[in-house]
Amino acid sequence: MESEILYQPSYSLARVRLNAGEAITAEAGAMVSMSEGITIETSVKGGFLAGLKRSFLGGESFFMNTFKAGAPGEITFAPPLPGDIVHFRLSGETILVQSSSYIASSPDISVDTKWAGAKGFFAKEGLFLLKVQGTGDLFLSSYGAIHEIKLSAGESYTIDNGHMVAFDESVNYKIKRVGGIKSTLFSGEGLVCTYTGSGRIFMQTRSEDAFLSWLIPHLPRQGNSGSSKGVGFTFGR
Repeated sequence: MESEILYQPSYSLARVRLNAGEAITAEAGAMVSMSEGITIETSVKGGFLAGLKRSFLGGESFFMNTFKAGAPGEITFAPPLPGDIVHFRLSGETILVQSSSYIASSPDISVDTKWAGAKGFFAKEGLFLLKVQGTGDLFLSSYGAIHEIKLSAGESYTIDNGHMVAFDESVNYKIKRVGGIKSTLFSGEGLVCTYTGSGRIFMQTRSEDAFLSWLIPHLPRQGNSGSSKGVGFTFGR
């Protein structure tokens, strides 16, 4: 299997070249295109309970698609939002991933859920994270570009909740206030995550929550022909 990431970082596309007999598993809806000779099989990876955990706890789709090459060919994948894609070559290690960032992986890679603890109540990542481990290729996506930070043993780094993509299992994290009560309530930052190494953390340069907070007040109000804030939307022809 060979791969390359095209059009980074705004509208990234993962192109994966498969030899005859090779396969790749992907999140439902992630496929953009594929060449002749590649077949698709839809199944619940890991069994019914594993699929149920991914769907209801991890925020991923219940079914996953496996693409297999009968002859050498290629397949492309992309995330639903404009942003980046990062490729990992895992060799038995484990990466914890926020919900919605998983795109595709080698069939031997395990995609499960991990309890984030009580702190998950306050983190954007939620109560459960995706636990991805094994040997093979892994593709993750983001909203915005992906920025990697390498932490030495004992080194800490703080990231806004809405910007996390993934981190090594060796990295610990905790939720805390950005400052005093006044800063927490009125700074626009609120709660943040502090990660302590050693290991890698991957963050996205844009936040879906921040974008929605900007967008929603600009949407047309029900019953109005125009929209608030002076922005108009026209649907159809």
